[in-house]
Amino acid sequence: MSVGLRKCAAVAQRLLWVVFFAQIVVRQFTELPYNYWLSWLPALAAIGISTATSRSARKQIETDPPAPVEVEPPVTGRWSALNSPADKVPSHGTHHLGQTYAIDITAEPAEGPARPKPVWFWPVARRGQAYPAFGEPLLAVADATVVRAEDGQRDHLSRSSLIGVLYFWLVEGVGRTLGGARRIVGNHVVLDLGEGTYAVYAHVKQGSLTVRAGDRVTVGQELGRCGNSGNSTEPHLHFSLMDGPDMETARGLPFRWRGVGVPANGERFTVREEATPVP
Repeated sequence: MSVGLRKCAAVAQRLLWVVFFAQIVVRQFTELPYNYWLSWLPALAAIGISTATSRSARKQIETDPPAPVEVEPPVTGRWSALNSPADKVPSHGTHHLGQTYAIDITAEPAEGPARPKPVWFWPVARRGQAYPAFGEPLLAVADATVVRAEDGQRDHLSRSSLIGVLYFWLVEGVGRTLGGARRIVGNHVVLDLGEGTYAVYAHVKQGSLTVRAGDRVTVGQELGRCGNSGNSTEPHLHFSLMDGPDMETARGLPFRWRGVGVPANGERFTVREEATPVP
């Protein structure tokens, strides 16, 4: 599927979801002039488009799998992996937004307060500062050019309780999906690494970016800080490589971090500070 078709599919899918949820709101105030079951057609069409684009991406991976791109780790210290492509592809259950080989990582310090674990009921939510990943530096994985940089969105409370997760999926998640890529990834940076490879850092802390679009950065340079913006249940870094700068149309690329590889789900790994030189 060409880039143009992928862009049209992404726009059509979002519009169909807008129409579907708009009908739900309108029905609270008036009777629509068609059968109730017909109101599900936009949702079914959106799901159909998503299925078709996922099949196209999966077919391309099976027939022409891309080679992993080796880059430096985007963090230092002790971290653990979640939703790793080492365990399944696509790692997040979707090829959308170039997430085929994306990974989530969260800090797990050997000393100091431990990362809070998910709970059933209480506390319902926690502030970002309760998590050791919040505010940790995010580093350039290679010499690159910044093509996108945004850090104006808020850092919300964690969604690590049952109530928080339900709110995340049923209320805020729907709104962010309708808002498009930037609302899903929250504050973010996209780097052009050259040779058709782009790196994405998502869920960045509000107001923490030290770069802007057009800047040149060197490997190990601080870009911003880890936060909890966008579709995120707790402070963490969502990292991926793509074959284009537009998340709506780009395809994911596999990566390897020098000295680390690709950590599996639940695997803890340590990146020494001197392994990533800061200019």
